[in-house]
This record gives sequence, C-alpha cells and structure tokens, in this order.
Amino acid sequence: MKYWVALFLSLLPLWVQAVEVGERLAPWTLLDQFDQAYTLDDQVQVLLVARSMDAAKQVDVALQGQPKGYLEARHAVFIADIQRMPRLIARLFAVPAMQAYNYRVMLDRDARISPRYPAPVDKVLWLQLDNGKLVARHEYDSATQLRQALEQVQP
Repeated sequence: MKYWVALFLSLLPLWVQAVEVGERLAPWTLLDQFDQAYTLDDQVQVLLVARSMDAAKQVDVALQGQPKGYLEARHAVFIADIQRMPRLIARLFAVPAMQAYNYRVMLDRDARISPRYPAPVDKVLWLQLDNGKLVARHEYDSATQLRQALEQVQP
C-alpha cells in the first residue's frame, strides 16, 4: 500500500504542471458568481488569478470605480480560487456579495484550475496571453500597481 501512495505522490507533479512562457494554456470552463459558464478561449489577453481573499481584495480595489465591462473590454478574465473557503460561507455570504461586483469572477471552487498557475498566495498573478499562449507573467502585491497595469491594456 505504501508503494502505491509513494508512486501516486511522485507522479502528482506531472499532473499539476505549471504552464511556462511559450506554452499554450489548456482550455477550461468555470462558473462565475452568477453560475454562468465561461470557457477560456484564444481571445483572452490577460488572465488574473487570485489564490486568496487578500489577493481577490486587491483586484476589487483595483477595479473600484471602473465601468461594467472594464475587464471584458481589455480581454481580461479574473479567476478567484475559493476552495479554502467553507462552502456554507461561500454560498450564503461570499458569492452573493460578489454578485454586486460590476465585473465577472470565475470561481474555482475546487481548485481545479488555479493550481495550474502557481504564484504566492498573497499576490495577484497576471498571465499575459497571445492567442492562448503565455507570453509573460507578473505578480502584483498592491492594488495600485495592478490598476496601473490594467490601465495600460488597450481596450
């Protein structure tokens, strides 16, 4: 039995490999805060990933005062990893609060997608894409820096 566990754990990194610059991102589908499905496509130029509540708050502060459709106009998508949040809290409080946002949040409820894009938990990961390929990655630990970077993206 220990042999099988050791074998499984040794193969785990092969299944959860991080995407590297120059590689194509595998398509995925997640539900947003309104339970509307979204599938990653080649039109996306910026993928923002928040793996904690603090990182998600940075995105929210960076987007304060922006009009509805701001991210979409910049071909940007925001993923929030909420798998650590208790399901009851997510269902009763967090997700309903997100419905007041004027931007979409793709919810990674089971950490199926966000582990593909490793980054420090307290930072927002910015993946710059070109026709589905990763061309650059950045990490932001301040809402001001993130807002400035978003303003540089041409709508």
